[in-house]
Amino acid sequence: MGRITVRDLAETSGSEVDIVVADRDVAAARRATAGLGRRVRVAEVDATNRRSLTNALAGTHVLVNALHHDFNLRVMDAALATGSHYLDLGGLFHVTRRQLRRHKEFSRAGLLALCGMGSAPGIVNVMARAGGERLDRVTAIHVAVGTVDHTAWSGAALLDTSYSIQTVLDEASQPAAVFRAGRLAFVPPLSGAEGVDFPKPVGRQYPACTLHSEVATLPASFRHKGVRDVTFKIAFPGDLADRLRFVHGLGLTSTEPARIGRATVAPRDVLLALLATAPRPVAAGPLDQYEVLRVTLTGTRGGRTVTDVHDCHVTGMPSWGVGVDIDTGAPPSIVAQMLAAGTIKARGVLPPEQVVPPVPFFRELRRRGMIVRRKTVGARKAMGHGL
Repeated sequence: MGRITVRDLAETSGSEVDIVVADRDVAAARRATAGLGRRVRVAEVDATNRRSLTNALAGTHVLVNALHHDFNLRVMDAALATGSHYLDLGGLFHVTRRQLRRHKEFSRAGLLALCGMGSAPGIVNVMARAGGERLDRVTAIHVAVGTVDHTAWSGAALLDTSYSIQTVLDEASQPAAVFRAGRLAFVPPLSGAEGVDFPKPVGRQYPACTLHSEVATLPASFRHKGVRDVTFKIAFPGDLADRLRFVHGLGLTSTEPARIGRATVAPRDVLLALLATAPRPVAAGPLDQYEVLRVTLTGTRGGRTVTDVHDCHVTGMPSWGVGVDIDTGAPPSIVAQMLAAGTIKARGVLPPEQVVPPVPFFRELRRRGMIVRRKTVGARKAMGHGL
């Protein structure tokens, strides 16, 4: 995702913007930035070392953190130390909640830390804001993601995903947060699958609950509008969800050490080591992917109960050799450029729905082939005042 963010910055930001890629593997960073058509500086950094972070990031105006969410709080410390605005791709609910507690620190420093600015969380949060602005009251917000991949691949897929496999394993093994009837609860991972008819070519998919940051922020952001229900569900492409259920059922997603013969190992470490050495499938032709990010809001408008559905259609950026992952990699670039231009004035630690203006953001998405469409699927006269 970080590589896509860098590509987007290189392609769309002005010449006055200096791009610095900080990574532990300098050689890999140089390979990733080769051929971008503009100068990109590469710096070596060890994110586990505070001094290394602050030295590498000194002078940064906006810091985009594309690390695994376990590093979010450390990188936020570095942002404070260097006086940088901060963006990340999400904290998988629990880390996000810890990040939000640092609101006063960033406010006092005159900085913004924007938590979860990818696709989901990220684009869907801004879609929720846009939808909420059209409603007098919002009683329910349901987020669903559906993807199809018709790319011809050479080689067998095991647990292949373009996202951090650590994060995906967390989603497959940790209880998922849901907000129901005004109360936070947790349900089994990958539970609650239900049929959703996404627009073609995605079609009917069966998204299931996984742990996600939207449920950590949307209930509070829409409390003033009376929200009572918030959920997040995802339909992984192909049979990935079944494979994840299988490895979780075997106990291979566990991070708890287990005694095996004379050795004590964490099953997940074994799984990750095996995946790291397994050959990965290679695209045998052009990427052929399609994703729909859906946000469904129910509430009232003009005295009528309505349900509005917002879909973000994602086809990828073939000219960049990027598939539907553009919806996660591009938003940090878009918002970083908004911050640099002074378009976003908010300060503190905040989620996207409280910070990002929908109209210019959606305009930038459209430039990258992502189109947001809205429709009302149900409307009736509201009965009484309680919803």
